[in-house]
Amino acid sequence: MRTIAVYSDVDAKALHVRQADEAHRIGPAEARDSYLRGDVILAVARTSGAACIHPGYGFLSENAEFAEACAGAGIVFVGPPAAAIRAMGLKDGAKTLMQKAGVPVVRGYHGASQEVKFLKEKAYEIGYPVLIKAVAGGGGKGMRRVDAHAEFEEALASAQREAQSAFGNARVLIEKYVAQPRHIEMQVFGDAHGNYVHLNERDCSLQRRHQKVIEEAPAPGMSAELRSIMGKAAIEAARAVAYQGAGTVEFIVDGAHGLRADGFYFMEMNTRLQVEHPVSEAITGLDLVEWQFRVADGEVLPANQSQVALNGHAFEARLYAEDPANGFLPSIGKLLALKLPVGEGIRVDTGVAEGDAVSPYYDPMIAKIIAHGATRAQALDRLGEALRQTIVAGPQCNVAFLAALCDAPEFRAEKFDTGFIARNLDMLGAVPQPIDMQAVALGALNVWRAGQAEARVRAVANGAPAQSPWSAGDGFSLGPARVTDLAILVNGEPMAVKIAASSGENVVYIGDAVHHMADVAGYLIAGCYVVRDGRQTEVRRFDALARDAQTQESGDGAVKSPMHGKLIALLVAKGDHVIKGEKLAIVEAMKMEHALTAPFAGTIEEIAASVGAQVIQGAKIIVIAPE
Repeated sequence: MRTIAVYSDVDAKALHVRQADEAHRIGPAEARDSYLRGDVILAVARTSGAACIHPGYGFLSENAEFAEACAGAGIVFVGPPAAAIRAMGLKDGAKTLMQKAGVPVVRGYHGASQEVKFLKEKAYEIGYPVLIKAVAGGGGKGMRRVDAHAEFEEALASAQREAQSAFGNARVLIEKYVAQPRHIEMQVFGDAHGNYVHLNERDCSLQRRHQKVIEEAPAPGMSAELRSIMGKAAIEAARAVAYQGAGTVEFIVDGAHGLRADGFYFMEMNTRLQVEHPVSEAITGLDLVEWQFRVADGEVLPANQSQVALNGHAFEARLYAEDPANGFLPSIGKLLALKLPVGEGIRVDTGVAEGDAVSPYYDPMIAKIIAHGATRAQALDRLGEALRQTIVAGPQCNVAFLAALCDAPEFRAEKFDTGFIARNLDMLGAVPQPIDMQAVALGALNVWRAGQAEARVRAVANGAPAQSPWSAGDGFSLGPARVTDLAILVNGEPMAVKIAASSGENVVYIGDAVHHMADVAGYLIAGCYVVRDGRQTEVRRFDALARDAQTQESGDGAVKSPMHGKLIALLVAKGDHVIKGEKLAIVEAMKMEHALTAPFAGTIEEIAASVGAQVIQGAKIIVIAPE
């Protein structure tokens, strides 16, 4: 098969463009002007002579109008029929359909009325806690848990605003929140000849804000009998809409008393291939994308249910450009270093390479790291080791957080649910961390030696304990040495260090601590990134005269955007009095909302940005005059 890629301006040199046989520009960086332009994509398909279009995981992959347009143009859409996409595309209608098909659903309100007072009454009738969910939603967008009646209206407004932004549809449904929920989904396939199979289940319960973090297959605690029951329900869901191709039927499972036949409920059906499909491929030995193409070409499913294997256990970890210690804010920029793992049972899927950039326009995923083993413990050990081999420098990333999840005793003991991450942020290191002084010392030494040698090679050190190229301690003798004072910036903050150098040995003094540093391979005259235990520390030579706005002490009352994004709401006006912690504005990044709050009580002195404006990280949004 010949591969034909499309790309936006920001992706002109992207990895998928470099790998394809040919590639075509489809528009500017904004998705609405490029990857969501079905008419432009179809025009490229006609011009290039494409026989089919594989829509991938997002953008137009669940767009019924696009699927219809492909059929009208005589080009095969590698996905389900438009009617199936429509039937499952809105959660309220899908749940009604599933009830008719005999598939269990969670108690709730799935009707058309969207009047605030009415929805609030329905939430009270259902009983708190409840979930507000966008009917056109997915990935946790437009979803809010509400624990008290007084919180409902604010949560509803936020969910509707986010749903409108992400899906162009603000409608929501209300349903009962399931205690200790597990998120278990069944991979299903159907063909044009009325055949259906399931390819076993995946457990996607390790989530943050309803976004999947680590997935595994099979689900811990799943019996063969319950797998058969859930698989049959998933197939009935697919049969109800005459589904064809790859789909995922997602269930919410009450995990309070273990997995039971009377404790799972239909949540939604994703009418596309899932990001986490590699774990199903690992345990079945099947190529799901090959199956998609065969089914789209009119073939019969390549296997029946009795031929679907279940071999061993697999995990997938989503490596993201985000900062777990800073509220998981997305991080962008050039990938100055990217080392992805290799090893037995390890697979890596990625769309970037070292030197590429993570842009603010699309999902900030760097790679998916998949580990397969004979047992759950072996697969989890392999995933943890693979993560410890992974190095990312430039944007912040979540690799240390993922490794901590692999090591978490409760997760290893199969005692977890969808709230596990939220309950254990401290243990997982997803809170502000102290400065890594070992990394500072190595970085300072690099900067100092770069100034001596005037070398200009970036230095990135692997922080895995077994491979650490340095050690710390004071049980050594320096001998003759000269001491140099060095002013550096550590993650943008000034710090003073002293460096003593002698033949064969180097020492960095930070405060009262002494750090003995071994030699390293490369240097950057301006500064370097040190990656240690998955955490990144940036060390640069400090020039007080050239200090930029981001290194200045914040005392001027300016409330700044913590990331690149769009200002979607201003909640205050000039002259308003605010209290500490009050919400002031909302910035949207990667289709998720982030609230800016008042650092202290005072009066709004200036509004420096307007709603709808694109703002860069560090941009001034509001200025508060303190009381």
